[in-house]
Amino acid sequence: MPNGVGQVLQTAQDGAQAAGFFLLGSTDALGRHRMQVLDRNWKVCSQAPAAGTQAATDTKIVFDTVKLEEACP
Repeated sequence: MPNGVGQVLQTAQDGAQAAGFFLLGSTDALGRHRMQVLDRNWKVCSQAPAAGTQAATDTKIVFDTVKLEEACP
C-alpha cells in the first residue's frame, strides 16, 4: 500500500493509481462532510488501509483530508 499521508490529495491518488489501486475515496477529516471537488486543494491526514499494508489491488483506499490551509486533527 503506497503512502499518501502528508501529500496533496491529487498526488496521493496519482501514486495509488501508479501502484495499481483504482478504488479510491476521500473524506473530510474534520467531519464537516465537505466534498473534495478540487483534489489539489486538499491534503491527506491519514489513510485506510495504512501505508505499507499488504493488500490486493482491488482494495479501496480512503484518504482522510483537510483543506491545504487547515491542520490535521
